Amino acid sequence: MTSTTLTRESGTSYTQSRNTLGWWLSDVWQMTLRNVRHVLRSPDLVMFSLVQPVMFILLFTYVFGGAMDVGGERYAQFLLPGVLVQMALYGSAAGTTIGVAAEMREGLMDRFRSMPMSRTAVLIGRTLSEIFRNVGVACVTVGVGVMVGFRFHNGLLPALAGLLLLLLFGYAVSWFAAYLGLSVRNAEAAQAVGGVWIFPFTLISSAFVPTDTMPGWLQAYAAHSPMTAAVNALRALFTGARRRATSSRPWPGRSA
Repeated sequence: MTSTTLTRESGTSYTQSRNTLGWWLSDVWQMTLRNVRHVLRSPDLVMFSLVQPVMFILLFTYVFGGAMDVGGERYAQFLLPGVLVQMALYGSAAGTTIGVAAEMREGLMDRFRSMPMSRTAVLIGRTLSEIFRNVGVACVTVGVGVMVGFRFHNGLLPALAGLLLLLLFGYAVSWFAAYLGLSVRNAEAAQAVGGVWIFPFTLISSAFVPTDTMPGWLQAYAAHSPMTAAVNALRALFTGARRRATSSRPWPGRSA
């Protein structure tokens, strides 16, 4: 199958195979750039994405940090991985769900279907663009975390591996969010649906408190939540902790 298009410069036509990997990659890249440009051209959206993790780190560190028992370790060490995963979840889930739902309602999805392009590139481009957003948010979050006392104790490579894992987690969540965006009728419903599952999914985990401080019936879920698994993996990679991050007991070799 082939498609004929016009070049912008000369107006001459050329025939390009629609069944090649290069054609598909080109469509994915163009859709990714489209979504990245949309974010960059919305200063209020960029500002909100960057201010939110700063607020969480400062508020939890200086308001709740003194009351948190995390086994003798500074609360900033415990908190930052949780905030990183939370921000990846918020950005990927809320942004993708609302964005996809809005484009469905405005008819942009129908326009994309009518164009000589890969249909899969639309959603893949949307989810890949969230990786770029998460990179920027992660840089700001780590910078503020270092200012309040967070330190990487396990070396450069494990730290980079942890950040890569964070991006993969956000990318996986963005696909679930895209499904929700396609399932609802408008952006308002998408925002409501996102709030229903994101809020408890984030809090019922080890992101902000050890799970062994929760009631026993709630620990069964919190200790095995995907959110907890991601947060604990980041803590292990960032700090080299050998204990379970779900516990408030002291780390080996550290005083309570």
